[in-house]
Amino acid sequence: MESLIGLVNRIQRACTVLGDYGGVDNAFSSLWEALPSVAVVGGQSSGKSSVLESIVGRDFLPRGSGIVTRRPLVLQLHKTEDGSQEYAEFLHLPKRRFSDFVVNLTLIDLPGLTKVAVEGQPESIVQDIETMVRTYVEKPNCIILAISPANQDIATSDAIKLAREVDPSGERTFGVLTKLDLMDKGTNALDVIEGRSYRLQHPWVGIVNRSQADINKNVDMIVARRKEREYFATSPDYGHLANKMGSEYLAKLLSKHLESAIRARIPSITSLINKTIDELESEMDHLGRPIAVDAGAQLYTILELCRAFDKVFKEHLDGGRPGGDRIYGVFDNQLPAALRKLPFDRHLSLQNVRRVVSEADGYQPHLIAPEQGYRRLIESALNYFRGPAEASADAVHFVLKELVRKSIAETQELRRFPSLQAELAAAANEALERFREDSKKTVIRLVDMESSYLTVDFFRRLPQEVENKGGNPAIPANPASSTVDRYSEMHFRRIGSNVSSYVGMVSETLKNTIPKAVVHCQVKEAKQSLLNYFYTQIGKKEGKQLSQLLDEDPALMERRQQCAKRLELYKAARDEVDSVSWAR
Repeated sequence: MESLIGLVNRIQRACTVLGDYGGVDNAFSSLWEALPSVAVVGGQSSGKSSVLESIVGRDFLPRGSGIVTRRPLVLQLHKTEDGSQEYAEFLHLPKRRFSDFVVNLTLIDLPGLTKVAVEGQPESIVQDIETMVRTYVEKPNCIILAISPANQDIATSDAIKLAREVDPSGERTFGVLTKLDLMDKGTNALDVIEGRSYRLQHPWVGIVNRSQADINKNVDMIVARRKEREYFATSPDYGHLANKMGSEYLAKLLSKHLESAIRARIPSITSLINKTIDELESEMDHLGRPIAVDAGAQLYTILELCRAFDKVFKEHLDGGRPGGDRIYGVFDNQLPAALRKLPFDRHLSLQNVRRVVSEADGYQPHLIAPEQGYRRLIESALNYFRGPAEASADAVHFVLKELVRKSIAETQELRRFPSLQAELAAAANEALERFREDSKKTVIRLVDMESSYLTVDFFRRLPQEVENKGGNPAIPANPASSTVDRYSEMHFRRIGSNVSSYVGMVSETLKNTIPKAVVHCQVKEAKQSLLNYFYTQIGKKEGKQLSQLLDEDPALMERRQQCAKRLELYKAARDEVDSVSWAR
């Protein structure tokens, strides 16, 4: 089963190379968090570092007063295939190897828990350390090695308190008692070791580390282990437990438990690996593959990206995506509303009609009908239609411009290339400006056409002609009296009413023709030739200019590299898992 721990070690090493240490800030699924590991927890000066060195069998950790371990240290112990040599590596020092070790293990040394901030430390140091330690030990795959000094009351143990909070069932917690040799004479820790003071699901293990004097004298770890074995073998208190005490026993106990934990986790690890590979491959497809370096391939890529954008843009116009319906809203709501708001009531008021008609013929009174007055009233009224006509062209232009922006944002392939996005947006908006100008000229021409030639049949059917034939008293048959009636209030009201009817007829016509012109000049052109000019310009660019257009967003480039590396990691991890034989 050592192959199981070796498997996890290899996967953890690969995770570390990629910066996968777990935690909520990781943008990817964390394989590290799915792997079992052993974290060493205890208060300051509880003997954590000495326990680690005893398990490892080498001096390798810094020592001193106060906070010495200031960050979590991940140590991996490796056993070579032939069993002739073992070595350890810190994952933050991957090129330095420490040899002569016992078993395959991954150990995480955490900063010591403290109760008060001393001089020079921030007031938050107590909570900061506990939060850091808690982020490791609260993970369900973390095996907790809780270190407590035997010469202190177990009820005050910081390690046991924290372990009980994050692992209330005790399934993940191993209790270690240190400093057994420093207890007052006549006392022992049997109540704790034998589970009477505080019972754990796993048995307590006592450890006798090197004394400070031994450390100062550079006593070899091999000698220290021999002295530890002798202590338990000859101890009147712990002699009956000698085969279940000491750092060597603890190392084998942890290794065996870690093997069991890994075996139990293999199905979920395999599932996570396969699921993440699918996610990463999908992400790579989303981000796109690296761009070719030759100009021909780059030109082809740019044209393909333009076609992808053009497809999305047309889907907005044709209804496959939302937004194109706003153009219909311009014609169905905004244009009719603008036409209704035109100031024809003021323009065709009795006072204005009288003024225009009276001025139309100069000093010559009109003989039968004030034709010049009619023409002036109609022509000046029709000029009001210019505003709504141009406003319709502007409104559709802004809708199309917004659809260009949305289409660029929604074209997944374009997200990689901010420079091309900017060029494409500029070219599309420039084309839309041309279409708007053409559209404005066309709709203004429609308005001018209406004022250039008045519909004769309309005036031949005016009410006064019918009334004249019927002898309507409003228009006397006697010409002699017409001079008086010609300037009556009723006469001017009838003129205003007739002009209003004609303007209404023209309004209905323009309400139909303006949308036709705008759609023909703007929408249809945008669908058919939005990027035509851009295509001709792209074809003239050289390789360097094409490369500049395909200059990716650095964040996306970094994301792709991360995905590619992580995908490689997970595929390698899958191969590692498949290569391990699960048979006992």
